[in-house]
Amino acid sequence: MAWNLSGTYLESCNCDVVCPCTTSGLTAPADQERCRLTLAFHVERGEVDGVDVSDRTVVVFADTPRVMADGGWQVALYVDGSADDSQADALGRVFSGQAGGPMAALAPLIGEVLGVERVPIGYRDEGRRHAVRVADAIDIEIEDQVAPQFGEDGPVMRLTGMFHPANSTLTVARSTRARGRDVHGRSWDFTGRNGHAAPFSWSA
Repeated sequence: MAWNLSGTYLESCNCDVVCPCTTSGLTAPADQERCRLTLAFHVERGEVDGVDVSDRTVVVFADTPRVMADGGWQVALYVDGSADDSQADALGRVFSGQAGGPMAALAPLIGEVLGVERVPIGYRDEGRRHAVRVADAIDIEIEDQVAPQFGEDGPVMRLTGMFHPANSTLTVARSTRARGRDVHGRSWDFTGRNGHAAPFSWSA
């Protein structure tokens, strides 16, 4: 099966800015007792085994041990409700790691799949602000950070050389809103905590 996807990505988690998981290749302890993170991918252009999946969004929620490399992740997958059956199946195979590619590298760390749902997802990528809303369950907005010495129009701070499925370069961001309600029994408010954004381009 051949496929390619490109688009933009955002991440929000409950660590402080910047999260030690990201900067250690998942080997340093998170700032909290467990790491809870949301990864959102908006596919601007994509095809999976002949199926056009452009303009669709997939969101991954994970609840992991404090050291993410220990494995045993609990993961839920949300697929854009506007996707038809063939698109949903194609995206599910890519983002679960079944079709190879970057997500396949994370698959051995998953201990439990909490669920796979097709739900309304809204995604917005506007300059330094990036947002995603997953039905009534998850509502996140992050803002890329700029050093105050450079003023509001200064360069966005970035991390480079990262081990990360989206991109080896990520923005340093902080959530302006990061809430979850009854996400497989979990509710939270991580406003003011860590975030990242980046373009992504995958193929296999």
